Formats: sequence, C-alpha cells, structure tokens
Amino acid sequence: MRMGISLRAVAVALAAVIGCALAFAAPAAGAGEVDRYLDLPLVNRKAANGPGGVNPELPYDAAHLRRLLDEARGQGIAPTRYAALLYQYWLVDATNRAGIDLKSWDPRAGVQANRDNLIKSYRYYEDLQLAHRELQWAGMGGQVGADFGGGLEDFELMTTLYSLPGMSESARGVLAAVSQAAGPQAVAQLPPGLLALATAGPLITPEDLRFLIGLILVMQKNIFSDLMPMHDAYVTEGLPALEEFQAAGLFGADIMDAWRDVASGDPNRIATGNGTLLRREQQWAIGSQWDEARAYKGPVGEAITYVSGAAGSPSVAGVAPPREFRPVRIPFTMSDGRPAVLTLPLPDWNWSVLDARWDYITSQLLPKYKYQVEYNWPALESVMRTPYDVQMESHRPLLNIPQLLDSAAREIQVTPIAEVR
Repeated sequence: MRMGISLRAVAVALAAVIGCALAFAAPAAGAGEVDRYLDLPLVNRKAANGPGGVNPELPYDAAHLRRLLDEARGQGIAPTRYAALLYQYWLVDATNRAGIDLKSWDPRAGVQANRDNLIKSYRYYEDLQLAHRELQWAGMGGQVGADFGGGLEDFELMTTLYSLPGMSESARGVLAAVSQAAGPQAVAQLPPGLLALATAGPLITPEDLRFLIGLILVMQKNIFSDLMPMHDAYVTEGLPALEEFQAAGLFGADIMDAWRDVASGDPNRIATGNGTLLRREQQWAIGSQWDEARAYKGPVGEAITYVSGAAGSPSVAGVAPPREFRPVRIPFTMSDGRPAVLTLPLPDWNWSVLDARWDYITSQLLPKYKYQVEYNWPALESVMRTPYDVQMESHRPLLNIPQLLDSAAREIQVTPIAEVR
C-alpha cells in the first residue's frame, strides 16, 4: 500500500515539475499572437479600398479582438502600436450592435445591395440619441440619413430610367428664362453646377451615376467607421476608452475635448462638442471625397453634386432647404437703366463645397436640431421611433428635379434695387 501511495506521489510530483517547467519554457496559450497585429497601417480607414474593416489582416470576431487588445495592454505595448487593433475592435463592436456584417460591407456594390446597411446604420444613430440625450451628432446623422438614403435610391433608379436628359432640358429652360429676364450677362453669373447641368446633362451616362453613387456610399461607410466606434466606446466604457483612442493617435486633443464637452451635462458644451464632431465628419472624414465627386469628369461631377443639393428637403424641423437658404441673386441693369436684382429659387452654392456646406450646417442644422432636443423632444422622439425604412422612403426628392427646375424658371423675380432697400 505504501508503495502504491509512493508511486502516485512521485507521479503527481513529476507532473507538477514538468508542468512548471513547461510554464516557464513556453508562453501561455495565445501569447505572442498580438505581435502580428502591431504597427498595422489603417489602409481602409476611409472605406475607399474595399469591403471590410480597417486592415484585411485583422480578425472580425469581437471576443478574439478583445483578447488581443487585453494582451497588448497587459504587455505594456504603446497604444500607437496597436491602434489598428483598437480601431477594429470598436468598429466590429459597433457594426455588431447595428446588425451589420462588417466583413461583407462593400459600399461600391450599389444602393440596393447596401439598403439594409443604410437603414441599420441610421437606425443605430437614432437609437443612440434616444438612449443618450447628449449624443446629438448621432441624432442629426440619423435624421439627415433619411434624406441621404432616399436621394441615393432615386439616383440608382435614374441609372435605369436615365432621366438626366430631361433634367438638362429643364436646366436649359432656366437659363433661357434668366437670359430673357436679365440678359446673357446674368446667365454667366449662374451657379457653375446649374450651367454644367444644362450643357453636360446629355453626356452623363448610367456608368457615371453608378461611380458617383459608389463614392457617396463610401462616404456613408466612412462616416460610420470614424464616428460610431467613438460613440460605442463612449456609451460602453466612457471617457477612459476615448482617451485610449487619443493615446493611439486615432484622433487629437480637439476631439478628446469635444467628447469631454459631450459628457459634461452642460447644454451649451454638449452642443459645442457635437458641433466639433460634425466638423470632423464634414471636413476630415468626407471633405476630400466630396471634392473628388465634384471634380469627376469636369462638368459631370459639378452638375450631379449641384442638383443633389438643389433637390434636398431636410428632415430636421425648421431647417430651410438648401435652395431657400441662399438662393441665386444676380444684380443687373434693366433696359430702362435702373439697377435691379434677379432672384431664382435655386441654391447659388454647391453642397459638395465644404465652406458653403458648413455655413448651411452652422446656420441651420446645428441650432435647429439643438432647439428640437431642448424644447421639442417629444416630437423629435416620435419621428425617431418611426421605422427607419419608412423614414427613408418618405424622402425621395431627386425624381422631381425636372419639375423643380421648371418651377424655378416660372418663379424668377426681378426687383429694382430701390425696392430691395
């Protein structure tokens, strides 16, 4: 009996010794795996290089990504070295919460292929606003998304119906009406986009529309990919999670300060912080992509970006449509020698130009949305609780562009300067 006990004791002791030796000789399971994900470039950060996340080398399983992150943190690795891993984790988590498959999310596949992603994106935005009153950027994004998504559906329909030649004819009708009212010199002062639509409309092909639709869908994914990981981190782990973003170099002190404003509880600071996030979206995330869209094939991109803004009717209560915000106003001299102003109910600016767009956003969208949150929350909440596919289908403006242009030609106003004063 003692011999049996002794043998068992020896076996247990030997196993313990071997186990300890192995523990010291080899890393724990999974240790060292994080090394392959360090210092990865964010090659798809702006969503333009293909479907999926920020780097094709990264996994898509949230639990796996979290274990890798914890390993990097545990080893004391500088956040700048695991920035791509950190970004991918929160992007995967955000898309999971929205119900979107990040790995297959391909904005260049077209509107119908991405319709569910559009709806789920903006539903997630509005749900964040409903749950967190301070997340006003998300609420604005959700509201404007209905206009954006509905417009994209119209654009894709145009590639089948191909109604742009009709738009071109209507644009030429506007030019003729302006010339008759104020002379050819007034025509030369019309917005470049309107002139481009009149001349280049017949040259625009369905392929051109598909390219620009793809680029705009890239912008939509880019905005989600940049701002939603931040929002997800904020509501899940608070400001410390965002401080890790800053430490990793994913954004600078201005955005960190913006999030501190958002979290402050002070209405004015909350509005300021959300305004900073909106500026990042419009300038950093998609500014250059809008410039690319406007420059596409010269007058082709100029015409399409102009007409997309001209037709817009914002969802946010109290916000004037772009065509009413800053309409075309052209000074000229009438035939009797009196100075006058011709007013045309079309925008004298192009939505794709950052400075003009930002003027509109800060004059209209930001203050009007802030008012809705602070003084008319029940009405805003009611709109946001509407199923998002219904919200989007109620904003299909682009197919009415020929009628809009025809109406503008009929509504030209000529006002002597003395009456203007």
